[in-house]
Amino acid sequence: MSITKELQERSKNKCELCADTKDLSVHQVSHAPAIGDDSKVVVCATCLNQIENPDTMDANHWRCLNDSMWSEVPGVQVLAWRMLTRLRNEGWPQDLLDMLYFEDDRLQWAEAAGDGKEASELIIHKDCNGNILENGDSVVLIQDLKVKGGGFTAKRGAAVHRISLVHDNAEHIEGRVDGQHIVILTQYVKKTK
Repeated sequence: MSITKELQERSKNKCELCADTKDLSVHQVSHAPAIGDDSKVVVCATCLNQIENPDTMDANHWRCLNDSMWSEVPGVQVLAWRMLTRLRNEGWPQDLLDMLYFEDDRLQWAEAAGDGKEASELIIHKDCNGNILENGDSVVLIQDLKVKGGGFTAKRGAAVHRISLVHDNAEHIEGRVDGQHIVILTQYVKKTK
């Protein structure tokens, strides 16, 4: 993903997490409630590799979060929270987490990726084939669905773009079908590429 001019200016051509200037790219922070520049972060290859591969994390690299966690960019704040949460058993990250304050919606976004939770506690939305769904994905209905209170039937094969995940129920997603916003059971959808 290329770095857009707005993101270059905002980041001053530096990684927004560790301030490195080499091998920069744009990272879309997962589970963002809205797609836009606030949900994107300019990161270096080192940070990106450790974000995507938690097993390779170097705790000392993330001491940079002491500064970047105070960023005004929501995506940077959420990523900082997630990385500190992954490392909280180190001791020092818990001190930084204790200083952070998020509004409820920002905290929900940060927690949505499941960092710091046991596998049994995670709410993971999956389509009928077991593919993991995320906010903004597109799906197709695999059968006709009678919409309660809507007075119509959503037809099999109907595309639902830019879905929203119901944060407290892994079996429900939300989206627009025939111009109406509805709740859909995940067992009746198939993720499209």
